[in-house]
Amino acid sequence: MNTIPIRHIAAATKESSSLGRFSIRDVSGLLNGSDLSHDLHKHDFFFVLALQKGAGTHEVDFIRYNISDDSIFILRPGQVHQLHLNAGSQGFLMEFDTTFYHPSDNQPNQRLKKASAKNFCELETARFKKLFSLLTLVSEEFTSKQEGYIEVIRATLDIFFIEFIRQSRGSQDLTKKTNSYAQERLEDFLELLSVHITSQKQVSQYAELMRLSLYQLNAITKATIGKPALEVINEQIILEAKRYLLATPSQVKDIADRLGYEDISYFIRFFRKHTSYSPEAFRQNFK
Repeated sequence: MNTIPIRHIAAATKESSSLGRFSIRDVSGLLNGSDLSHDLHKHDFFFVLALQKGAGTHEVDFIRYNISDDSIFILRPGQVHQLHLNAGSQGFLMEFDTTFYHPSDNQPNQRLKKASAKNFCELETARFKKLFSLLTLVSEEFTSKQEGYIEVIRATLDIFFIEFIRQSRGSQDLTKKTNSYAQERLEDFLELLSVHITSQKQVSQYAELMRLSLYQLNAITKATIGKPALEVINEQIILEAKRYLLATPSQVKDIADRLGYEDISYFIRFFRKHTSYSPEAFRQNFK
């Protein structure tokens, strides 16, 4: 069974095993006058690409975005993407793992989850500048490495994600406390899905993990994204299948087995029902 290529933060950026890994690079220097092209892969770290000036395309979990000025991409560990960034683009590429930055307090942790749930945000110039100034500070701290710089970077990341949520908020975002609770529990549900989807596919299993009733979990998903919990689970299964079909040469039977399906015929019927393609046809049409 072939696995999806996984990229890691370069060892040179590792401060120590206890502090985790962190990197921030200037995009102009990274490009060095040439286009950048990365084929489908995933990371084991958070990925933030902030472009003051940019052109190209970025496909995140098979959703294609046209890169533009004053835009920010945030990816969670495990998401599959491919990036084509044109020469002349300017900004910062920041990467960090969950050892370096993963708030233990509930509120900051929920902010990170909420921010990283929005993979792409195109901002007004004034709003973007405010966020970009925070990344500039992070870059300066990381370059100078003065006493306490890691604490400064972590504190600035707290502010960055608060501001990102503020600036990227859509007109239909929910603001009531009850809706805020539902959004937080939705993020918990999605995080559990990313970890357990190969072995657990029933709504009752996730409701038990979250200490909720079936009714409560379905109410949460319907209130936040307008879908029953089972539909969200099925979408995650299909997403995982697409990742392996397009990012690896693995045979369908091996992908089915990895996703927890002993009966390949059932898996093929399930995939066709939700995509209108057989797995092989999907691979041939979209790779």
